[in-house]
Amino acid sequence: REHQKFFSVKNAGGQIDRFITVANIESPDAGATILKGNQKVLSARLSDARFFYDNDLRVAKAGPEFEPMHEWLDGLKSVTFHNKLGSQADRIARIAALAREIAPLVGADAGLAEQAANLAKADLRSSMVGEFPELQGLMGMYYARAANLPEAVALAARDHYSPLGPTDTVPTDPVSVAVALADKIDTLTGFWAIDEKPTGSKDPYALRRAALGVIRLVLGNGVRVQIRRIFASPVGSIMAQFWAHLNFDEKIDLAKRLESQGSEAFADLVFEDVRAKIHGKENQAGLVENGTLKVLDLVAFFHDRLKVFLKDQGIRHDVIDACLAMPGNDDLTLLVNRAQALAAFLKTEDGPNLLQGYKRANTILTQAEQKDGVEYSYGADPKFAETDEERALFTALDQAEATITPAMASEDFPAAMQAMAQLRAPIDAFFTAVQVNSDNQITRRNRLNLLHRIRAICSGVADLTKIEG
Repeated sequence: REHQKFFSVKNAGGQIDRFITVANIESPDAGATILKGNQKVLSARLSDARFFYDNDLRVAKAGPEFEPMHEWLDGLKSVTFHNKLGSQADRIARIAALAREIAPLVGADAGLAEQAANLAKADLRSSMVGEFPELQGLMGMYYARAANLPEAVALAARDHYSPLGPTDTVPTDPVSVAVALADKIDTLTGFWAIDEKPTGSKDPYALRRAALGVIRLVLGNGVRVQIRRIFASPVGSIMAQFWAHLNFDEKIDLAKRLESQGSEAFADLVFEDVRAKIHGKENQAGLVENGTLKVLDLVAFFHDRLKVFLKDQGIRHDVIDACLAMPGNDDLTLLVNRAQALAAFLKTEDGPNLLQGYKRANTILTQAEQKDGVEYSYGADPKFAETDEERALFTALDQAEATITPAMASEDFPAAMQAMAQLRAPIDAFFTAVQVNSDNQITRRNRLNLLHRIRAICSGVADLTKIEG
């Protein structure tokens, strides 16, 4: 399929036993010679593959005194992943540690996740993958099974590269999810730590694809995790590892290069650390501070990727911005659940009308606070209400708050939105019948504090000031 451009044909038992090939000439023997030549080439390739496979099985199974695939794993120590991020073996060690950390968050056994991560890339040194690179991962599954390893380990070898694109299947086995997440997060945090980020249309390390893979793994499996915390550990360790391998002159060269590229934060760190070394000190504080900046920058990158992902699902960017402004915005599942509920609410008749009322309340309140130099955030009392519309709004706000507060605590965003929708009519009636800036200062203050309650209750669901229109 990949090399000969054949169409393969399966028999009733599901095995490939025929092929179709296409020629652009009409031969005198009705294609017999063409067919024979193709069969000869195919037979040779399949014969080579069988030889490679049988040879690989010897290594995969190993012996009683060796771990399965040990020969391949030893070989990966000499294969460079990136000159600033170490060998493939170094990377596997990082992924294994991260997979063990992620495992409880996705319902996987930590020991199995670590074992799977340690073996998932072993087939990169196999003869089969060397000859047929497109089989990486798939051969790992077969070899893990041949070595009588747990099925979860075999599936993780096959699935940890997934999803490779927007239409690729998302793994669901917990061990596979843990290893796939660890693999992609190591890639992202590693290249972020050494300032190799995508720029414009250039993305040589496919970091945008890796971020989309993490997003689909998290959302597809309902994973609840604060990505900021997951990023912090590998970013810090990679920066420290990278820094430790540089000599004095390399650090100065790096500082100058980063400064010329506009990477001021890391350049300042390098210069500062070099100055500290002159005085016989290590600047660990600067390393930690810079690592924190990188983590925050990586979270922002994820938010941008999430906007692209959700836009394809019909959720507007301003809706996402309104949810990003809320606490817990690095919990992708929480963030998307909130955004989906808000998007659905804004498509109802009550949504845009309530939004208009909220913005009117917010504008009047903001202008009054700027003019008076005070914050109207406490003291709205129904006993100072002068109209039925005011009293009705007090009652509606009490009822809405009684529903919205527990709904938000339990992350029942649709229920919170529905309760907020009930405010539309009383808010409309209030603005139709009531002049907020009354000549009576007590009445005016009470009404401004009432507007604050509107703002506070609605803002507890999402930052509606971010919504356009």
